[in-house]
Amino acid sequence: MYRFMIGVIVPRPIAFVSTVGSGGAFNVAPFSYFNAITSRPPLVGISINRRLGEPKDTLRNIQETGDFVVNAVNEPLLERVVQASGEWAKDVDEFQLTGLTPVASDLVKSPRVAESPVSLECRLHRIVELGDTFFTVGEIVRAHVADEVLTDGRVDVAKLKPVGRLGGDGYSIVREVAHHARPRVGPASGGGA
Repeated sequence: MYRFMIGVIVPRPIAFVSTVGSGGAFNVAPFSYFNAITSRPPLVGISINRRLGEPKDTLRNIQETGDFVVNAVNEPLLERVVQASGEWAKDVDEFQLTGLTPVASDLVKSPRVAESPVSLECRLHRIVELGDTFFTVGEIVRAHVADEVLTDGRVDVAKLKPVGRLGGDGYSIVREVAHHARPRVGPASGGGA
């Protein structure tokens, strides 16, 4: 079922999640079972599976510190994100392994990835255990956005060039955007909100 789902639910956004453990060790790892949940409050959700029956470093760190950072993955970051995705031992610092730069966050203990054009500082809202997965919900408390991905004060997807996860070892990069405006339908014509 896993292979089927990752092959048909595509492309999936990638949360490159950076955390710090209670002992101060940094961790950064990608998760593609990730999405926005609601904007009021601003919540995001990440599914974190166990590894060999044990919680992954990311989950353990979030449970210890109560926070994490979701860093956007764009084309220039892709190779290092893939390198960080290995099943590295607990004592491996993926920042050091990949040559990425940890930067202090403003409101949470977990570091941001300096090379990411968008970073969302999150405080743990709740963790819901669902089968073999921990659905980890965070509330965005601060957002960092690089000027070079903005157009008129908004994130420009053509400048961001976000990476999506496909099945197997496949990835997609947004380089082309199709625009189709939603129809404007008023209450008199039977349209809903």
